[in-house]
Amino acid sequence: MDSGLLSEERSDEVSGLDTSLSAQAHYSHSYLPIFQNGSATNWFHYSDEARHHKKLKRTQSIAESIGSNSSLYSGGKSYSNSSTSFISRSSSTNSLNRLHFRDHIWTYTQRYLAAEAVEEAAAAMISAAEGEVEEDGSGDGMRLVQLLIACAEAVACRDKTHASSLLSELRANALVFGSSFQRVASCFVQGLTDRLSLVQPLGAVGFVAPSINSVDTAWEKKEEALRLVYEICPHIKFGHFVANASILEAFEGENFAHVVDLGMTLGLAHGQQWRQLIHSLANRAGRPPRRLRITGVGLCVDRFKIIGEELEAYAQDLDINLEFSAVESNLENLRPEDIKREDGEALVVNSILQLHCVVKESRGALNSVLQKINELSPKVLVLVEQDSSHNGPFFLGRFMEALHYYSAIFDSLEAMLPKYDTRRAKIEQFYFGEEIKNIVSCEGPARVERHERVDQWRRRMSRAGFQAAPNKMMAQAKQWLGKVKACEGYTIMEEKGCLVLGWKSKPIVAASCWKC
Repeated sequence: MDSGLLSEERSDEVSGLDTSLSAQAHYSHSYLPIFQNGSATNWFHYSDEARHHKKLKRTQSIAESIGSNSSLYSGGKSYSNSSTSFISRSSSTNSLNRLHFRDHIWTYTQRYLAAEAVEEAAAAMISAAEGEVEEDGSGDGMRLVQLLIACAEAVACRDKTHASSLLSELRANALVFGSSFQRVASCFVQGLTDRLSLVQPLGAVGFVAPSINSVDTAWEKKEEALRLVYEICPHIKFGHFVANASILEAFEGENFAHVVDLGMTLGLAHGQQWRQLIHSLANRAGRPPRRLRITGVGLCVDRFKIIGEELEAYAQDLDINLEFSAVESNLENLRPEDIKREDGEALVVNSILQLHCVVKESRGALNSVLQKINELSPKVLVLVEQDSSHNGPFFLGRFMEALHYYSAIFDSLEAMLPKYDTRRAKIEQFYFGEEIKNIVSCEGPARVERHERVDQWRRRMSRAGFQAAPNKMMAQAKQWLGKVKACEGYTIMEEKGCLVLGWKSKPIVAASCWKC
């Protein structure tokens, strides 16, 4: 059964279930026994074992896994008395009686998958903490891991008193200009603080919607951080490279070419992706297309028009006839008739880090958008997304996945920029930090950073009628990585037809191409 489809169909019931389980349980750290009166020796012994065995397949049944890890998902306390544990599990099971049989199966499957994710993430966190111990000889990294997970548990259980106490200690140790793990921890502390302030007291149902601050200075900071990410990190450039190579292939031999850009390349000031495409079209073998059209879709139409005017002037200098237009709409409200098409033109659709925002809890939101794109009959749809699982139904599972993912990103930033470089702090706090806070603190429509893995995207795309286009760019991509002089540690891998940019084998961004 497709867990992604059930996630959309049963989101309300699962949300209520997650809240109920968290409210019933007491927090503890039993699932990381090394933190309980453990010495550094115990810590390193566990971490060595975790690193060597984290890839092994589980042989337990789902039911056994749920029982042994029940405290993990709900923040529940683990007891040594077997009868007490049995009663705790039975209580959780009884709370599911109102659900259908397939919901039972899906719920327990999600818990099982969350356990594996947390196990791998915890091992990675321990490894990162070890690195800090080796570097400065202190146990700060270990303590931060312990505090973060304990605090996430307390927040999930709505224990404001204990969570506030842990947050106070975390704020003293999670330094914005500290080690890479201290820096990423500071962003998670902000997210946990916001989430704690929004949850209702124990016994209440639901989640208080966060207030939305439309502050111009915050937008300016994020805009500057985006520009720095583009200049310093290879993540967005990688997406542009794969997208443009695929678009050039689709436009081969075409006289009339049309690009529909969902999100207008994240709003980067000068339309860098399309400047590169225009330059490649002007210099490729054979005649360039007689006309190139670019349609930007989004809500910042005035901004798009400024970018469009710059692109038209740039294209004119290269003897490319470019026509730019903008459609003022978010993706959910976009209609096929909003895209003006002309006979005989080849159309492609470009989505750079955009479609994950449409993976909402409302039923079929993304599928509806993909079906509308399908109606346009594009020659190719280029999809570039963060390759991580930040959209699971259980808060603690999402928290651990995000901690693992962003720790790798902050580790890469440490390898690229000095400790006190203000550019690094801006990237961390105002770009990646904003993503972290949204993943950790928000629920419902306010949570837009709903990143998913390659396999999940494949299922979603297939359901909407798309087929994966064969990937022939692995050699090109490796050459590109060498030319952009990315920091040593970045890798490019191929996974089931997708190209994946990673940091030390940890997937960061995945790019794929799809045909109707």
